[in-house]
Amino acid sequence: MNAPRKQPAILIIYTGGTIGMYQNAQTGALCNFDFDRLVSYVPELQRFGYQLDSYTFPHPIDSSDMSPDNWVELVRIISDHYEQYDGFVVLHGTDTMAYTASALSFMLEGLSKPVVLTGSQLPVGALRTDGKENLLTAIEIAAARDKNGQAMVPEVCVFFESRLMRGNRTTKINAEGFDAFRSFNYHSLAHAGIHLRFERQYIRRVDANTPLTPHFRLDRNICVLTLFPGIQREIFDAILGVKNLKAVVLKTYGAGNAPQREWLREVLSHLRQRGVVVVNVTQCSKGTVEMARYESGLQLLQNGVVNGYDSTIECVVTKLMFLLGEGFEGEELRLKFEN
Repeated sequence: MNAPRKQPAILIIYTGGTIGMYQNAQTGALCNFDFDRLVSYVPELQRFGYQLDSYTFPHPIDSSDMSPDNWVELVRIISDHYEQYDGFVVLHGTDTMAYTASALSFMLEGLSKPVVLTGSQLPVGALRTDGKENLLTAIEIAAARDKNGQAMVPEVCVFFESRLMRGNRTTKINAEGFDAFRSFNYHSLAHAGIHLRFERQYIRRVDANTPLTPHFRLDRNICVLTLFPGIQREIFDAILGVKNLKAVVLKTYGAGNAPQREWLREVLSHLRQRGVVVVNVTQCSKGTVEMARYESGLQLLQNGVVNGYDSTIECVVTKLMFLLGEGFEGEELRLKFEN
């Protein structure tokens, strides 16, 4: 293990999104600004005393256009620069930030340094932006060390509006307010108020000597299906006809319940025979799937549906992509997902 640097070195990776934009004075349109000029927008950065470097995606993207290829690009950037920096701050649009954070949490095996994703609802150059505070605090978290010189938060996380949250436990809940993200089923990792207070008991404990093992393979042959009252068999039959389908995320009611229909049980049986794994997640923001609790959930369990417990939809989607990319399918995927 390398000795900790006296001066923390942080790499800021700009993927795109509102936080890295400025408003054109003539047109009023939002444009990506040259990230080398960041200090002119946030002069407080000079007070840190850190080594701050930046990397900008060659073609910054709106987060609605974020894809698994971009996640692979991020993993390559982090792994290529892993030994040079003590932490990483990823600036990202808010719409798919939770998906990216979840994907990175699986793809960066052996991570022992902070990877903090953040963004904003207003551009960092706007008069009352939330971007400046989010950026400054994310950098401070990425650089934070304990008394032994180890990273305070050696995992992928999301910082937004005073909360630091585990990346694969986070979901976007607000399109307008500054409190855009929540982690409903897992405790926050830190709170930024007058003091930056870390919740050590909830933060991953890692061996700093473990080498980083980046993963670059993702398989997109999955789909997400949300139940609603009156849903017809034809919808499920259409899914059965999807070529190369390997997994389905089924968003159910309450504690993991679904309509008690014979045709639904038949479809689930056919999917399992084809080797397609079905994972049950609840449509509720908070709580967990308990398929044995009611008959309407037990029928799913009896037909081979996998329990997604209290996972977010972002976590389940990216975990399936990751495991499929690693070559797990059918019953092997089912067992691997549950572990």
